[in-house]
Amino acid sequence: MVKIVGVTGGIGSGKTSLMKYAEAQGYVTYYADTEAKKLYEKREIIDRLHTVFEGADIWTNDNLDRKKLAQVIFSDKDKLIQLNNIIHPAVKQDFENFVTKHQNEQLILKESALLFETGAYQSCDYNILITAPEEIRIQRVMQRDSINREEVVKRMENQWKDNEKAKLADFVVQNIVLEEAQITFLNLLKEIKW
Repeated sequence: MVKIVGVTGGIGSGKTSLMKYAEAQGYVTYYADTEAKKLYEKREIIDRLHTVFEGADIWTNDNLDRKKLAQVIFSDKDKLIQLNNIIHPAVKQDFENFVTKHQNEQLILKESALLFETGAYQSCDYNILITAPEEIRIQRVMQRDSINREEVVKRMENQWKDNEKAKLADFVVQNIVLEEAQITFLNLLKEIKW
């Protein structure tokens, strides 16, 4: 029977880099955040967004502008909750379909930035938290997304702190030096696999 391993970490922790590395080693991976972005293109999701965000400036030429959406939701917690109530159930269903398709695998790695916040960790057999010092995370995101420090901090404020997540995690991998974190992460996956 397939084991589900949840992989999470705050913005800039490097969880995606570790997932990509595991994927290159042959592990089956699912990226909840990436799949969620694809769901924004589905008609039923678009219709619900038009209703919830009526009057909000989140559209450019009738297409969802993710940067504008981010500005709205990261400055209005109620709007963030409403968005999550639309997207999270759709991602959950998408992941269930993915697991059915890959049911003969030993492990499926599921990356999700909000694994603990949404309660999705409860449907995983194991949960791995990727951490890094806050200042390193801020610098990584500023560089990656070409945004200022204030925008990064605003996003971080909408995620749980690492010490809160660590209480629910089965394992914690610190990602300061990527190569070292990759070795630790793979060794952990091998241990879980057997």
